[in-house]
Amino acid sequence: MGQTAHVSADVWTSVVTVVPALSLAAWLWLLLARGFFWRTDIRLPAREEPAVWPSVCVVVPARDEAAVLPASLPSLLAQDYPGRAEVFLIDDGSTDGTGELACELARRHEGLPLTVASPGEPPAGWTGKLWAVRHGIGLARAREPDYLLLTDADIAHAPDSLRGLVSAAGAGGFDVVSQMARLRVESLWERLVVPAFVYFFAQLYPFRWIDDGRAGSGRTRRTRTAAAAGGCVLLRTEAAERARIPDTIRHAVIDDVALARAVKGSGGRVWLGLADRVDSVRPYPRLHDLWRMIARSAYAQLRHSLPLLAGTVVGLALVYLVPPVAVLVGVVTGQVSTAFLGGAAWLVMAGTYLPMLRYCRQPPWLAPLLPFTAFLYLLMTVDSAVQHYRGRGAAWKGRTYARPDGVPGPVPEEG
Repeated sequence: MGQTAHVSADVWTSVVTVVPALSLAAWLWLLLARGFFWRTDIRLPAREEPAVWPSVCVVVPARDEAAVLPASLPSLLAQDYPGRAEVFLIDDGSTDGTGELACELARRHEGLPLTVASPGEPPAGWTGKLWAVRHGIGLARAREPDYLLLTDADIAHAPDSLRGLVSAAGAGGFDVVSQMARLRVESLWERLVVPAFVYFFAQLYPFRWIDDGRAGSGRTRRTRTAAAAGGCVLLRTEAAERARIPDTIRHAVIDDVALARAVKGSGGRVWLGLADRVDSVRPYPRLHDLWRMIARSAYAQLRHSLPLLAGTVVGLALVYLVPPVAVLVGVVTGQVSTAFLGGAAWLVMAGTYLPMLRYCRQPPWLAPLLPFTAFLYLLMTVDSAVQHYRGRGAAWKGRTYARPDGVPGPVPEEG
């Protein structure tokens, strides 16, 4: 009996030492070998204004956006752009007067010309947003634009936003220039959840890996990592036609990543970074609002795969939850090595989170709370899978999108 207890104690000691050691090793790998995802210095590339400004058509899909449109649409109409540009707002079956409000805002605010149109209900196999984008691109093609700016109805642009995007695309030879809009961070739950949203996105798709540097930035290895931020995507029209955007991604719930993959897969070049002068004006004051926003696409990100879901849950637990638990266990049981390893992993975790908190203009004391936020994301991901199998997955604004049969999942990412 005493020998059995001794063996059990040895096993326990090994577990409480090895598991936090694995967590620390994972964090050291993330710190040094995951494209320095935690840095926030990837901003719009150096710009060289062209001698002749290309023409641009701005496409804004909008469904029930009357609450945010007054804070976003006037910023598009007021763009200080030297070339030819116009805006197409595609009203995707709104019931709150979005289209009428857009016309009224255009009458009140001088600036770029605005066309408001409606595509009708999307056919089977199309998401509503991409059906609206398709209709907007179809209208824009009559103007033969050099670029398309795809931007959401809740995104406000500084007056020089379009100018900067086009300059960066031309100077860098990019087919896609996308900026992740600075998200609103005001309520308590926004402070806890929103900076982590961008942090986790960058961890999945390190911005440095997205542009493979064929124009001479020092990278010589072609990478398959591709992503964009759907709120602000400048797309070269020629690249859109080559990649057959949006038809090839018509079923995609995570349409921005799918767009970037399609463009890159057809030989295009993609750049993604953080925005300084492009802002989301949509509020998420309650945890419920944020939960719905994240859970609607979390399981789609995992390709609706139960093994990937299980691996994600285990990975999140090992990387984010083990460090604080190890510190607590080490302190309670007197296992100094356990507490040290857990504390070291927690310190690295918090340190990598600080740059994102600074970017989001949040206090540094939120950094040690990242394990709690990661636990929320774990629950949201599990809930996303549960809702999927209940037939309510990817539900948004009155529509539910199931993954079409025979549609292949995304290509795995690599650096």
